[in-house]
Amino acid sequence: MAIISTAGLARTFPTKSGPVEAVRGIDLRVEPGEIVGLLGPNGAGKTTTLRMLTTLLPPTGGAATVAGHDLTRDPAGVRRRIGYVAQSGGVDLSMSVREELVTQGRLYHLPKAEAVARAGELARDLGLTELLERPCAALSGGQRRRLDLALGLTHRPALLLLDEPTTGLDPGSRADLWRLVRALRDEHGTTVVLTTHYLDEADALCDRLVVVDRGEVVAEGTPSALKLRHGGSPDATLQDAFLAITGRAITPAHTPPVAV
Repeated sequence: MAIISTAGLARTFPTKSGPVEAVRGIDLRVEPGEIVGLLGPNGAGKTTTLRMLTTLLPPTGGAATVAGHDLTRDPAGVRRRIGYVAQSGGVDLSMSVREELVTQGRLYHLPKAEAVARAGELARDLGLTELLERPCAALSGGQRRRLDLALGLTHRPALLLLDEPTTGLDPGSRADLWRLVRALRDEHGTTVVLTTHYLDEADALCDRLVVVDRGEVVAEGTPSALKLRHGGSPDATLQDAFLAITGRAITPAHTPPVAV
């Protein structure tokens, strides 16, 4: 059974100049244990789709089942089974890392002792143990992103959704996060869906890619299949394939630093 299944999922926003169709009918299927990347130019509808799948934004059309629960009829059931890390994160800068992790556990109704134990476990797994007493405001960008991921994993979700998880990170922190995502899938069976503007990241990390443009799915397949089918040769890059599919280049908001 698919962990995500959508049919015609759509979202229209009313504006003074008329309705804007941000997502025009997404048909998507994600199997358990996959790492799936959503690609697309700016404004393609990726984040809107993710926000609908996480129940943060109600769809205006279509239907979806997420982690075994109907998206519109049982949003609470969806939220119990998923973890979500937004682009901007959700860290409370006034708390220490330990306080933030324990508080998140309590919000998921873990008993106090279990929340404390889970905080220690997540800190160990995500390289945060030495930072537990540090104020969140004093964390580096990479450390804060690891904490964001820990918060999304507090309740051991079957499905983790990540919106541009490595934007602004240095190459070392990006590589660390890639390893963490792979380990979640390989060691715990977690399904991961992520959006990214970095095609090297999508190529290296994802089992399958779904390309969205103007609110619709325009191509999908493994990275190698997309390169072969749309890039024109076995030596094509994912950038070649992406340009052929959309006619537009990806323009990330932040270019990752180059290692020297």
